[in-house]
Amino acid sequence: MTRRLRLRGSHGLVLLALLAALPAFCLVLITGGPAAAHGAPMAPGSRTFLCYKDGLTSTGEIKPKNAACAAAAAQSGTTPFYNWFSVLRSDGAGRTRGFVPDGQLCSGGNTTFSGFDLARNDWPLTHLTSGASFDFSYNAWAAHPGWFYQYVTKDGFDPTKSLTWADVEDTPFLSVDHPPVTGTVGTLDGAYKWTGNLPSGKSGRHIIYTVWQRSDSAETFYSCSDVVFDGGSGEVTGVGDGTGSTDPPPSGSACTATYRTVSTWPGGYQSEVAVANTGTVPMLGWMVHWSLASGQSIASLWNGRLTAVGTAMMAENADWNGSLAVGASTAFGFVVNGTGSPPDATTAFTCMPT
Repeated sequence: MTRRLRLRGSHGLVLLALLAALPAFCLVLITGGPAAAHGAPMAPGSRTFLCYKDGLTSTGEIKPKNAACAAAAAQSGTTPFYNWFSVLRSDGAGRTRGFVPDGQLCSGGNTTFSGFDLARNDWPLTHLTSGASFDFSYNAWAAHPGWFYQYVTKDGFDPTKSLTWADVEDTPFLSVDHPPVTGTVGTLDGAYKWTGNLPSGKSGRHIIYTVWQRSDSAETFYSCSDVVFDGGSGEVTGVGDGTGSTDPPPSGSACTATYRTVSTWPGGYQSEVAVANTGTVPMLGWMVHWSLASGQSIASLWNGRLTAVGTAMMAENADWNGSLAVGASTAFGFVVNGTGSPPDATTAFTCMPT
């Protein structure tokens, strides 16, 4: 049975509001709060989120206790645990079958997270009741408008075998159209939340596969939530002592964006922004926010991907320059057309790790 929830609102107005609000809270996050990025299912929890909770220590180190989480760390390292919210493909455009390869569904074909594709029956597990109403929660580490599609594996699914598209039902059991964000974006409290019925007629072990397709870019997120339909109501086992970590998220992720004007001419100018990892853990990606003067527009931007709504600008890393080791830096440039002066010291270029 397929169920669809539709929530009203203008996509363009939502994006404009988000971009307008981002610089205000991003600065707070960079200077003293947790790292900021995108998101992942929290209820039922994805492999990346629950393994992050399982492995996080009070010092900010990742030391998994769950055997499957430890195996993922052994294969891919611990950086993906700090970036549990970044299982994405920048070129996804909502594509699933025929795009994400068999055996790579849980990583979305993103090799950084390949450890989470391991076929095992000891991943952290959420206990559910088939057909019951459930309060879903998807973290909004950085908010983006879009659609959520939730699939479930077919009857007879075997978690010890590599997950393929043939194991997944053809249509989602639940679809959600641009849900609002509740709580504080950039924290574990900030989330997209919706209520819907779990798939009916299911028993035993399964995977709930969630696809988040942004409507303001081609970026698409993929995640696996390991569940068992045994009459439960959302209890989680296999994470530490079974209750999950209460430690705060690590505060080691931080980046800066430093602007300079390269050249000017009547009616335009060329600029460069240096992005540096100033934190204590590696970054998988970054995004920079700033505003242009009235009457200006960006004619071209290189070494990054641009999202623009009015004078609100957001540049995200290209595929090849997002990963930055501690202390490393990169740069992107752009050309602006229009009247008015280039940015000065009062213009905020705000960097967010992803």
